Amino acid sequence: MNKEQILVSITGQDRPGLTASVMKILAKHNAQILDIGQADIHSTLSLGILIRIDEQHSGQMLKELLFKATELGVNIGFSPIGDDEYEEWVSRQGKNRYILTLIGRTLTAAQIEAATEVIASEGLNIDSIKRLTGRQSIKNPERNVRACIEFSLRGTPDRTAMQARLMRLSSKMGFDFSLQRDDMYRRMRRLICFDMDSTLIQTECIDELAIRAGVGDQVKAITERAMRGEIDFKESFTERVALLRGLDVSVMQEIAEHLPITEGVDRLMTVLKRYGYKIAILSGGFTYFGEYLQRKYGIDYMYANELEIDDEGRLTGRYLGEVVDGHRKAELLKLIAQVEKVNLAQTIAVGDGANDLPMISEAGLGIAFHAKPRVKATAKQSISTIGLDGVLYFLGFKDSYIGS
Repeated sequence: MNKEQILVSITGQDRPGLTASVMKILAKHNAQILDIGQADIHSTLSLGILIRIDEQHSGQMLKELLFKATELGVNIGFSPIGDDEYEEWVSRQGKNRYILTLIGRTLTAAQIEAATEVIASEGLNIDSIKRLTGRQSIKNPERNVRACIEFSLRGTPDRTAMQARLMRLSSKMGFDFSLQRDDMYRRMRRLICFDMDSTLIQTECIDELAIRAGVGDQVKAITERAMRGEIDFKESFTERVALLRGLDVSVMQEIAEHLPITEGVDRLMTVLKRYGYKIAILSGGFTYFGEYLQRKYGIDYMYANELEIDDEGRLTGRYLGEVVDGHRKAELLKLIAQVEKVNLAQTIAVGDGANDLPMISEAGLGIAFHAKPRVKATAKQSISTIGLDGVLYFLGFKDSYIGS
């Protein structure tokens, strides 16, 4: 008995039971479902069903579908798909798959056009487009000011060239992006490591201490040179700590209690803890402030630098133990992953400075957050337009999953 493939396309006002009504007719005629997809935009349905059916039954089935579409008030169309065309489509299923995520305070047609031109130039097919953020209000524009869409892509691009083009566009047009291989590791991230200063908090703790010690300008200048990668971190750290000699440790509590938490951190930490991620702070800053954040958010691991304190409760200008520099951060990421029995491909690292680059490069997903130019240019993913909870969208979370 001869069989044929037919693509059934339905558009119109969505309503409960519509898909069930269509399926009831297809089931009656023993249609085989080869593919199915549905999207719903502003209560407008777009449903596609690719079926395989005996030729002798197809005429009656199509007639019944037409009557049902009229009854439901939707549009319906039919397209025959030849055997060769179908087989060619099947052969493409083995191609590589990627996820391209775009983020901004808002996303414009011009930004999306530019991104899709890059997609097309690399010969990639767009299999689906999803909005990850909640619907934006036009009457209360200050509410939920963030927009994110996710493209599911199929093909084999020149990933380095594509990454470079997207990076130039993101800087020029004011959006963030992530291009990731769509595999099981992406879907099963388990460990996330954060820098602290200028990442989880919107300050550099050593600068805050320096201001209270009266050497703020000197220390800040050294800090900025270190974060830009112009001088060795360990050398700069030793110089800066020496300038803090004599400072009473009581000022550390006052600083900790007034740390400016980065936008999105509370939401991000709540979601990560809820869904079982292991969380670490790997900081070139100080243990006192890292421990404060660890207690506040229930963070699993915290590594930072410990300042030496004399018997009178004053800083000696020295530190204890090994400096947590860029190399040490990468080592710690790998060590924690080993302890937690997590594949490195399942790890995430987020930071802003040059000393974060080793762990960003080592992690399965490395993200530069509101980063210095050198760091942003080196990292494969970056967030510069919204808060730290933008990390959730790179992990594939939808606002509807997490209740906000």
